[in-house]
Amino acid sequence: MNLEITLAQSVAEAIKQLYGAEVGIEKIQLQKTRKEFEGDFTLVVFPFLALSKKRPEETAQEIGECLKNNLPIISSFNVVKGFLNLAIAPSYWVELLKHIDTTEKWGTTPITEESPLVMVEYSSPNTNKPLHLGHIRNNLLGYALSNIIAANGNKVVKTNIVNDRGIHICKSMLAWQKWGDGETPASSGKKGDHLIGDYYVAFDKHYKAELSELMEKGMSKEEAEAASPLMAEAREMLVKWEAGDKEVRALWEQMNGWVYEGFDETYKRLGVDFDKIYYESDTYLVGKETVLGGLEKGIFYRRPDESVWADLTGDGLDEKLLLRSDGTSVYMTQDIGTAQLRFRDYPIDKMVYVVGNEQNYHFQVLSLLLDKLGFSWGKGLVHFSYGMVELPEGKMKSREGTVVDADDLMDEMINTARETSEELGGKLNDLTAEEKAEINRIIGLGALKYFMLKVDARRNMLFNPKESIDFNGNTGPFIQYTYARTRSIGRKAAEAGTKTEFTAPESISEKECNIIRMLNEFPAVVRQAGTDYSPSGIANYAYELAREYNQFYHDFSILREENEETKAFRLLLTDNVGKVIKTAMNLLGIEVPERM
Repeated sequence: MNLEITLAQSVAEAIKQLYGAEVGIEKIQLQKTRKEFEGDFTLVVFPFLALSKKRPEETAQEIGECLKNNLPIISSFNVVKGFLNLAIAPSYWVELLKHIDTTEKWGTTPITEESPLVMVEYSSPNTNKPLHLGHIRNNLLGYALSNIIAANGNKVVKTNIVNDRGIHICKSMLAWQKWGDGETPASSGKKGDHLIGDYYVAFDKHYKAELSELMEKGMSKEEAEAASPLMAEAREMLVKWEAGDKEVRALWEQMNGWVYEGFDETYKRLGVDFDKIYYESDTYLVGKETVLGGLEKGIFYRRPDESVWADLTGDGLDEKLLLRSDGTSVYMTQDIGTAQLRFRDYPIDKMVYVVGNEQNYHFQVLSLLLDKLGFSWGKGLVHFSYGMVELPEGKMKSREGTVVDADDLMDEMINTARETSEELGGKLNDLTAEEKAEINRIIGLGALKYFMLKVDARRNMLFNPKESIDFNGNTGPFIQYTYARTRSIGRKAAEAGTKTEFTAPESISEKECNIIRMLNEFPAVVRQAGTDYSPSGIANYAYELAREYNQFYHDFSILREENEETKAFRLLLTDNVGKVIKTAMNLLGIEVPERM
């Protein structure tokens, strides 16, 4: 029941009838009528003037009359220069509402055996620190994007690559050895990722003190950094790790285990998950093998110092280091290794990397290298590049302990939701403490997620917790409240024994028609969000639908409507607004409460 296709086919038939010419529907330009004009759809008639051999206004008038005479769903039309504005009969919108109501999972495309497989990588944490505000944006974007891609009929595998090796990991390990006194998550009462993050900060604190002391003795900053005993110990630990030293590896496994337990708790609370987790401690060796294989095939070359490079100057880029002269790998090598493992594990058709925009060049290079190495999806990989989250105080710095911790932020959002609900007065008074806490959790996290996702992902954003939880305006709680309102109306109708058997009313208002138009647009919104990789498109659609419904709710009676047919119609409309809001918010990974 696709209205646009029906209209396009009817226009093609009208042109054939009027001018004796065949026109493919792909050449028929239909768009939503602009708000300042009357109508639902606008046909651009300029492409048909060569067929009609008449002025634009006359051509539009003839096509409009032909459509109105032959297509019952056209109630009226008007002509503005070379544009034909078509108004759809209210009866059609009523039938469309019935169709939406009976269509399971309206707006989404089912997944079949033949569906392409898209892999989405997001999160990519380091095991030397807990997840922070920047990780929250990454995880929310990646999870929402995965849902949207799946809603467009694709199989999706959600993956995470954990940076669990390198000098930064050794810094936390060394600091714990020196100053930890055997402290564990159990003995300290801290989450494992927080505990290890504290030692990363402690290393930086002692390292800076050491540099200051060396510089006071007359060394330059560069000389002090080169002479630092603490940094030398960290590097020595990394060498031992790479050599497989049993003691270093045992400590590494123990401390990383603490971190993973902490990560899992944060992920669960944030409502994101993964189908497969990869670890750089596994992938970097595979990357080295793959690069050396490319070297043998002549794809890469070796310099006199034994380092291995890729020459991409013929592709408009530069030369890229893949293996250092001592044989150690770089990030690019690890990404190649991860790609190799993934390609072995899954029949990937498309790969999407959710990584910040500071890595744009990295992924340009990676795409070319994977293509040269023979990965079928290499050239077409998608770098879902997003902007950074900024704070009023400036940029975050992990090693200085000035980040906004993800767990602390979620606590703050839930507490703010509780305070805001209490200020609004006793709507939840009849609920138990546990039920209130659950609703406040849903509202607080919904506010956080929506605020992160409503902004075009490519833009940097300024995060403002207080603004995000406002119950009015373009916020998660406003949309959640609208959903809860639709559910409340449904409950009250059921309690009152209201007749809900649907019979088309004699007439419906323009506001009601407009809400059905918006419900009808939802599949196209989902498709566009999938094409553009844009969760913000779904978010802003949900807000516009909620706003339109609330205006209707304030202007029209529903439960107090005296005409039973009209009441039943408005209840059906209300129920489907709730259904679509819930689907849209779930695509974003946002829960909606049954009451607020």
